[in-house]
Amino acid sequence: MSHPHRKPRVEDFAYIGGLEAMVRGGTLSVYPLMMYRAWGSAAVVSQIYFVIGLVSLLTALMVPALARRFPRRWIYLFASGLYLAGAAAGALGGQWVTLSLLLSVMAAAISFVCFNAYVLDYVGKTDFSRLETLRLFYGGIGWVAGPVLGVWFLSLAPWAPFALVGTAAALIVVLVWKTPLGNGKAIAKAPSTRRSHPLAHVQRFFAQPRLVTGWLIPVIRSCGWWFYFVYIGIFALENGLGETVGGVASSLANMGLFLAPLMLRWMRQNSVRKAVRVGCLGGGIFFLAGTLLSPWPWTTVTILIFGTYFLVLLDTCAGLPFLMAVKPSERTEMSAVYSSFRDASGILSPGIAWLVLQFFPVAGVFAVAGLALLGAWLVAGKLHPELGVPGAERVRGRTP
Repeated sequence: MSHPHRKPRVEDFAYIGGLEAMVRGGTLSVYPLMMYRAWGSAAVVSQIYFVIGLVSLLTALMVPALARRFPRRWIYLFASGLYLAGAAAGALGGQWVTLSLLLSVMAAAISFVCFNAYVLDYVGKTDFSRLETLRLFYGGIGWVAGPVLGVWFLSLAPWAPFALVGTAAALIVVLVWKTPLGNGKAIAKAPSTRRSHPLAHVQRFFAQPRLVTGWLIPVIRSCGWWFYFVYIGIFALENGLGETVGGVASSLANMGLFLAPLMLRWMRQNSVRKAVRVGCLGGGIFFLAGTLLSPWPWTTVTILIFGTYFLVLLDTCAGLPFLMAVKPSERTEMSAVYSSFRDASGILSPGIAWLVLQFFPVAGVFAVAGLALLGAWLVAGKLHPELGVPGAERVRGRTP
């Protein structure tokens, strides 16, 4: 049982986040491979991911309504239970893996909302940097080790990866149960959410071009990651490189997380605008080059891995243009709009991929990612040149 008089610590959230990274990282490369095995077509896999993306969006939208009826702690436990159920379905193999993916995506959508709400409840602003450092460390371990372990376990037996993630999911259930998270103070104290119409927030969002620009860039960055993680393994398999390549490539891409502090320091020495543009331009060039060199599969895989490090750079800065443009009076409402970028990319990416695969091989998907990133580079050119530069330095940099 939890201790009601102890408040959750930063370490508690870091441990839970690290375990969830192992659950999701452990199946990151397994799901595309097993879906491809089960259905035998990359286009069909894209269609399934598209439908599951819609379900993910609806699930995320459902959470606030559930939180008004049920304690948030029980919703979080339910989400953790969905991870367990997904692992059980995946262990059955075959087309059961589709149900496993669906349950896992629903679990991730619900957990994302609950986890961040609890962080806002219990973690002070002065501890955010410490939490992010710990989350980067524990989460990085899960995202780096998970894909390699998942694919290696898959080579031993189809059920083995799900035994791994099922164990991690069970530990999440235990931690959520034992940690004194409470029943959701923030939601319980927000009666105005019933009177506020979501459509009004969306209208105010579209009325502010800077917010639209700040939202589009994270959407495109998220699409780039989606195309990479889902199709790198399928590309390797179709080109005779073997099933393990996808897992290794995903883990090597996730190793870029450990470079994030250096990237953040470089960004602070320059500007947010420059960091965003460099990330978009570098990622776009490498993803396009990967497609052009697809007759040499090993070269494509290597180039795409380097391209993902520019996506990591975007992970550190792509959300800042939006957050810096939000009016203080609209932070809560606009944060809800901003978080929709994950669901938007989860719907757009498989839909676009399914269309592309009607006419081109799998490598064509990487070209779409590259073109989208170059488009984001052009859009980012509209950002203020000194966005994120301290005020004193702006004054010194002006021409007299």
